[in-house]
Amino acid sequence: MNQEKSRVLAVEAHGLVKVFGDNRAVDGVDLSVPQGVIYGVLGPNGAGKSTVINMLATLLNADGGSAKIFGHDVFANPQVVRQLIGVTGQSATVDELLSATENLVIFGRLLGLNHAAATKRADELLEEFDLQDAARKPLGKFSGGMRRRLDLAASLIVQPPLIFLDEPTTGLDPRTRNQLWETIRRLVQTGSTIVLTTQYLEEADQLADRIALIDHGRVIIEGTPDELKAAAGVTTLHLGLKSEEDADSAKELVEKLLRVAAIKTGPTDISAPMTDSDSITDLLISLRSSGLHLAEVSVQKPSLDEVFLALTGAQNMEEGN
Repeated sequence: MNQEKSRVLAVEAHGLVKVFGDNRAVDGVDLSVPQGVIYGVLGPNGAGKSTVINMLATLLNADGGSAKIFGHDVFANPQVVRQLIGVTGQSATVDELLSATENLVIFGRLLGLNHAAATKRADELLEEFDLQDAARKPLGKFSGGMRRRLDLAASLIVQPPLIFLDEPTTGLDPRTRNQLWETIRRLVQTGSTIVLTTQYLEEADQLADRIALIDHGRVIIEGTPDELKAAAGVTTLHLGLKSEEDADSAKELVEKLLRVAAIKTGPTDISAPMTDSDSITDLLISLRSSGLHLAEVSVQKPSLDEVFLALTGAQNMEEGN
C-alpha cells in the first residue's frame, strides 16, 4: 500500500496555461496520469488538446502552471524528459525523399542504435504496420494512410516509458485503425504509458482506462469511460415482449416495481430509466409470474457520444449566456 502511494505519476500537471495573442488556448489544465495506462484526452477541434500535449512533450513553453514526467520537471529539465518520451503528432515527420526503410533506419541511428540493430528494428516495424511490400518505394508513391503508419512506426523505434499519440489514427482506414489499436494495447502490456488525444469517441471508449474531456482549454470532466457515461445520464432498461397484447401490462408492472416512468418505443418494446439495478431481478420474476413473456432484455449505458455532446454543449451554452 505504501508503494502504491509513493508511486510516481507518469504525468502530473497543475494549472497549465498557454496564450496565443488574445486566445487563451489552455486555461488551467490539471492532469494526473498513472503509470501503465492508456489515458485519453478527448475534445472537439480547437479545444486545446494538442497544445497540452506539446507543452508536456517539451515542444512548447507554458505561460503558467507546472508539469512533471515521472517526477522530472518538464520546463526545468526538458533534456531529461525527452529521454523518457516518444511523440507522434498530427502531421508526418518522415522524409519525402527517402524510402520507408531508409526513414526508419535513420530514426534508429539518431536514437543510438547501430546500423544492424536499426535495420532489424525497421524490418520489424514495417511488418507490424503492414508496410513491408512498400519498404523500398519512395514516399511519393505512398497514400496518406501509408505515410501516417510510417510516421507512427518511426515514433516506436525505441519504446519509451511514456508515449504521446496526438490523434494517431486520423486519416487511417478502419482496418489500419484496428491494427494500431492492437499496437497501442501491446505497448501498454509491455511497459509503456500512453497519452492519446482523439476526436473519435469510439477510439477513446475502446482504448482508454481514463479520459479527460477538454473544451475551451479546460478539463470539463475526468474519469473512467463508465464514470463519464454516468455523468451524461442514467442507464436505460429495454424490454421486448413476445406479444403486443402483453406490452401495456408489462409497462404498468415496470412503472410499479421500478417506480419510474416507462415508455413504449414500439408495439412490443418498452424502455425505462434504470436507477436501481437490484430491482431488475424482482421485475423479471414478476413478469414471468404474471405470464408476460419476454423476447429480449438489454441494458444500455449512455454512449461517449452523449457525454461529448451533453458536456461540451452545456459548456458552450454557459459561455454564450
